[in-house]
Amino acid sequence: MKKLLSVLSLALAGFITQAQQLPQVFDAKRSAEAQSTETVRKYLSPVRILWKSTDEKTNILNAEKLLKQGTGQADLSGNDLCILQSNDKGIPGLLLDFGKELHGGLQLVTDQSRGGKPVRVRIRFGESASEAMSNIDTIKGATNDHAMRDMIVSLPWLGKLEIGNTGFRFVRIDLVDYNSQLKLKEARAIFIYRDIPYLGSFKCSDTLLNKIWLTGAYTVHLNMQDYLWDGIKRDRLVWVGDMHPETSTIAAVFGSNPVVPKSLDLARDITPLPGYMNGMVSYSMWWILIQRDWYMHTGDLKYLQQQKNYLIKLLNQYAAQVDANGSEKLDGAGRFLDWPSSENQPAIHAGLQAMLVMTLNAGSELCKILNDPATAQKCDAAVARLKTNVPDANNSKQAAALLGLSGLLPAQKANNILSAGGVHNYSTFFGYYMLLAKAKAGDYQGGIDAIRNFWGPMLDLGATTFWEDFNVDWLPNASRIDELVPNGKKDIHGDYGAYCYKGFRHSLSHGWASGPTPWLTEYVLGVKVMAPGCKVIKIEPHLGDLSFAEGTYPTPLGVVKIKHVKQADGKVKTIVNAPAGVKVIVV
Repeated sequence: MKKLLSVLSLALAGFITQAQQLPQVFDAKRSAEAQSTETVRKYLSPVRILWKSTDEKTNILNAEKLLKQGTGQADLSGNDLCILQSNDKGIPGLLLDFGKELHGGLQLVTDQSRGGKPVRVRIRFGESASEAMSNIDTIKGATNDHAMRDMIVSLPWLGKLEIGNTGFRFVRIDLVDYNSQLKLKEARAIFIYRDIPYLGSFKCSDTLLNKIWLTGAYTVHLNMQDYLWDGIKRDRLVWVGDMHPETSTIAAVFGSNPVVPKSLDLARDITPLPGYMNGMVSYSMWWILIQRDWYMHTGDLKYLQQQKNYLIKLLNQYAAQVDANGSEKLDGAGRFLDWPSSENQPAIHAGLQAMLVMTLNAGSELCKILNDPATAQKCDAAVARLKTNVPDANNSKQAAALLGLSGLLPAQKANNILSAGGVHNYSTFFGYYMLLAKAKAGDYQGGIDAIRNFWGPMLDLGATTFWEDFNVDWLPNASRIDELVPNGKKDIHGDYGAYCYKGFRHSLSHGWASGPTPWLTEYVLGVKVMAPGCKVIKIEPHLGDLSFAEGTYPTPLGVVKIKHVKQADGKVKTIVNAPAGVKVIVV
């Protein structure tokens, strides 16, 4: 018996020891399986109440209490409550303005409700005031695509609910049921973003350009979520072509960031060859161009070497897509530059011809770095054949920009097409390449003016981020996005748009529209990376009609500080302060 008790005692002791260790083992296993987030959350109170339902005098009390800074905690004090009451006089609603475009959702903190029962409310998010006031229908394109922005939810008694994951500035809250009452303590935006510093900066004598630079930076910042998206309301996907302006902006503003290689790798891993990324022949070309540009900025050879196997096969695939006449014969996927040019087939051919030259040139550079001279030679030979055939741009500014950048068309001839009609027929995505082509032609003042005249009007209309598309033909009699549309005015959000972005489906925070930010850094501030890892940087400012420009540029070795001041004789005095290891060439 004593021996049996001893055995049982030892067994029990072992079981207890194992039981004590189980939570640690479980937590370690779960921790290894868990995916950590690279974003943070902040809670922001609205800055104004833009609209109340017509019955607000009898059905809405103390709405202004929602503007106070909250704590996120329900309590029993009964103080500072906004009360919404539905009855035979109406069902109340409020429209809240959070002051600027945000990514995230809404936190609602409630007080006691009748009988302790949940209270149903309808929540509508909007990038414009009119979108938040819209219904999902077939009239103006309001949608729940990619992100839920119009929904009915139940709020708890003395509790808190967090809802939504989208891009928005405005939120409308309505009671749903008759004879219902909601005591609302707080309605705060949940702002989800990467908490990273703006290492790059830009300031000049034109405050509009300063605001445009920062708006482009902020637009991309919002789209740096789990992956690098193109839009925070719609197009919450990794679109590789759309990434090129975004990665250029990231390099100029934030420096190296893991969201870029993470997104590039995702596109690679879900696109087995001979397929093309996002189903478009041009988008795998953009992947190669980004790889070249990202390597030049970061100098990360180890990361580049990880791409070698896929990159070499992709380059061989592209090099074979040239016919006997030196013409691109890209097929197997969608032939696409951007939406406004999508019906101009000759322009698409011209643009793809130019893109293939740019891609294979970049690929040749990368192959030499990766010690693959054979593939580099294939790329160079294909480029030589492509240069014997120069398609007509067919009056397309998109095609002209690429033809000029590729060298197929003399830069000045390309710029003549780009300058016709000012910024008419610009687009927010390819506007970046139009600016780059103007710079290649030496038309820096034309680039500065185009930025003012194309991106500036979006800010005049209340934008705090840049849009998926914009057309200066929309401007006459257009309303601002931060007001309810007055009688007789056109709704700039709901009434315009085309292709996949009609009406309220149109994204008002699209990273591909950020081109002015890297352009101003490269051509006005004058920063050009000349060696991998920014170890050699050329500073060549082009102030145009500006009296000064100053700013900073992030490198892997530290931040470069730059200041240019135009002297009385028109010459520019430049001061540069660079970290150790960065060689600066001032032109």
